[in-house]
Amino acid sequence: MSRRPNTEQRRTEIVNALLVAMAEYGYEKATIQLIAQKAGLAPGLLHYHFKTKVEILLELVKTLVDLSLCRYLEFAESAKTPEQKLHAYINARLANGRGADPKAVTAWVVIGAEAVRQPEVRAVYQKAINSELSLIRGLLTECLKEQRKPTKNASRLAAGLLAYMEGAFQLASAAPDAMPSGYAASVAIELVQRYIEGESQKE
Repeated sequence: MSRRPNTEQRRTEIVNALLVAMAEYGYEKATIQLIAQKAGLAPGLLHYHFKTKVEILLELVKTLVDLSLCRYLEFAESAKTPEQKLHAYINARLANGRGADPKAVTAWVVIGAEAVRQPEVRAVYQKAINSELSLIRGLLTECLKEQRKPTKNASRLAAGLLAYMEGAFQLASAAPDAMPSGYAASVAIELVQRYIEGESQKE
């Protein structure tokens, strides 16, 4: 009996190869030939698993979203309070250490640029951003409730925190030597804490 090819493994290898190629050369220069080289596969095999390079890119967006969520869940395993869960989230997104992947950060920045250019990419990118906003808003709402603070501005604070993170990703990719080492997570936590402390108590 012939052995069936491991399709999912091959697809994962191709998606990871695009990640590496994009981090080094950007999306436009990440050709099918280069992706195949990074994956250790023949170019024809890529077309067997994905019809176009855009299809690989769309799958990469989903992969990065899943990896990001997994890192947060790992960091939050021992978190008991809403504040600890929020800190776990921020550290999972911005801190160095276990699970941190600079190439994935750069690839995400490139994806954001492609979302401006390509409607298909924009659709999945927007979905990912909406999901992230929902997660942040929920974490912030629980923190505010715990400290008996009003939650009406949780959406605005969530948007601000996400914008901060996306900006930190951009700078980490485009001007890494210009920013202080390890600043992003600690500053984000401090900013959020100051905001929550500054909110008036509920009546």
